[in-house]
Amino acid sequence: MKKTAQQYSTGSKVLTWIFVCLSVVWVFPVVVVLINSFKENGFVNMEPFALPSGESFVGLDNYIKGLTFGNYPFFRAAFYSLFITVTSVALILVFCSMSAWYIARVNSLFSKIFYYLCLFSMIVPFQMVMFTLTFTADQLNLSTPYTIPIVYLGFGAGLAIFMFLGFIKGLPTEIEEAAAIDGCGPLRAFFNVVVPMLKPTMISVGILELMWVWNDYLLPYLVLDRTMYMTIPILVQYLKGSYGTVDLGATMAVIMMSITPIIIVYIFCQKHIIKGVAAGAVKG
Repeated sequence: MKKTAQQYSTGSKVLTWIFVCLSVVWVFPVVVVLINSFKENGFVNMEPFALPSGESFVGLDNYIKGLTFGNYPFFRAAFYSLFITVTSVALILVFCSMSAWYIARVNSLFSKIFYYLCLFSMIVPFQMVMFTLTFTADQLNLSTPYTIPIVYLGFGAGLAIFMFLGFIKGLPTEIEEAAAIDGCGPLRAFFNVVVPMLKPTMISVGILELMWVWNDYLLPYLVLDRTMYMTIPILVQYLKGSYGTVDLGATMAVIMMSITPIIIVYIFCQKHIIKGVAAGAVKG
């Protein structure tokens, strides 16, 4: 029995309202953090959901305090977070796209085993390997912001290779064969022929991995030497005064400064995420 246009319209309206309610649930915590970042510390405890007004409003004082609060400079933590994120995402995009291309084009037992191991890494909970990972990172001297991107490459490879492979399987091999006839080697064919066609998936994988690495707390906390290096998520935990007191106003301000860049990136790039995921799903 065919559905009428009115039935489709009613179903679309119901789904729209359901997703609107879900959106409000997800956005509400961010709004709470925002309004409390402009309130005096005492009012954050007493009236966490009230709008800042009158004596509770402190303007940008919390943001200024957040930049200078504690023994560790905010801008140093921001630099480490930025360096780790950019380097990790770059490594994931380059090496995982090449690995997915190899798996798609080389039909061997090794490539199949390697692919299933990558998928297995997506299933295994991080808590099962975190102690072994910490020990291995210490033994290999990976406990610095300049080496931890190697660890992120290993953890981010599963999802990235899965998405890249789904798209590459749908690419015509004739183009690569023509490039080989013209004298292109494997690396040149990959970067000059395959990578331009991978642009939608490259963007979507890059954005997803960027949001993960930038907001990640547990992996840097376990691997990095916290006496020397802190990322922004770790810094938030250490925003404490004397006797362990926490300035919630300054903490909220720091949280807003840390999540604002990633929110802006996601807003402007969300259409690319949808395109990349859809392209990989259709062509896989």
